[in-house]
Amino acid sequence: MGAAAQGLTRGPAGLPLCHNGGFARRTTIARIAFIGQQDFGKAVLDAFIARGDTIAGVFCIPDKPGAKPDALKQDALSLGLPVFTFASLRSKEAEQAMRSLDADLGIMAYVLQFAPQAFINIPRHGTIQFHPSLLPQHRGPSSISWPIALGATRTGITVFRPTDGLDEGPVLLQKTCDIGPHETLGEVYFNKLFPMGVQALLEAADIVMAGRHEERPQDESQASYEGWMHDPECEVHWPQHVRLVYDLIRACNPAPGAWTVLGGEKVRLYDCRMHVSPRYVAGHRPGDIAHVGEDSITVWCQGGMIEVLKLRPEGGAKVGAGEFARSRGLVSGTAAAAAAVPPAPR
Repeated sequence: MGAAAQGLTRGPAGLPLCHNGGFARRTTIARIAFIGQQDFGKAVLDAFIARGDTIAGVFCIPDKPGAKPDALKQDALSLGLPVFTFASLRSKEAEQAMRSLDADLGIMAYVLQFAPQAFINIPRHGTIQFHPSLLPQHRGPSSISWPIALGATRTGITVFRPTDGLDEGPVLLQKTCDIGPHETLGEVYFNKLFPMGVQALLEAADIVMAGRHEERPQDESQASYEGWMHDPECEVHWPQHVRLVYDLIRACNPAPGAWTVLGGEKVRLYDCRMHVSPRYVAGHRPGDIAHVGEDSITVWCQGGMIEVLKLRPEGGAKVGAGEFARSRGLVSGTAAAAAAVPPAPR
């Protein structure tokens, strides 16, 4: 039944609202143990609070010296919630803290720490976890980037029961969305997967609390795992086909940023356009700069050209590609990646 048929309206990110402006709910109030971090964790926490659930406590990662404070932790502290920051969720102290919360359900919203069964099985209805891919495809930490880099036209989110296998637990709920041919990692995540994931965790919590959920084992014959998309994976290889190069740049925008070398300087590439070549053009090699314009640098690939609009020199700020080229004296015919730059350590 749609939102209109239920007398509901939609709030920010498409989340269902009651007439009083709170998030709609379909079950009795749950007492939740929350595990997560960053802006996604904060958004999910706020959504559960807004619709009236009780947050028994919040588990966050410890602060790193010099790093920006975690958004979820700051939010939880400002709300006066009990906050736990254990270096490991495997510890007896973490297990004791979870037991002390007397929670109905555990919610894992963007969690990079390993959470063992002895920890997540403590809440009366167990724990549910969010993952930004259509499991069992793209298990692993960079599961939004890899479908884009591989040229996929569809992705989605999964809410599942976490097990000791990484992203291997039974599926409770999935939602899908298209990947547009020019959409970047940031656009797919913030415009689609982020709000979809918040809504899915609300829905999954309801069906679990009501005992109406089904747990579907993942099909291992369809499973794949990819690790982090770090510098070695983000390097642009200009002799590859233009579509592969374009998809890689999209998959790394805004972070970590696909990179190459221009004029002996390592730069990360962001906003780009793809130009497919319909015919043979002599006198160039992949990686040669085809054109330097007012706002862009265009580089040859196999099968066409990539027009770079925005880039960031190592250690600097983002600038227009044309401005960068003028400041470095780059002209047509200059070879990209002319000097080797060792990848940053993992």
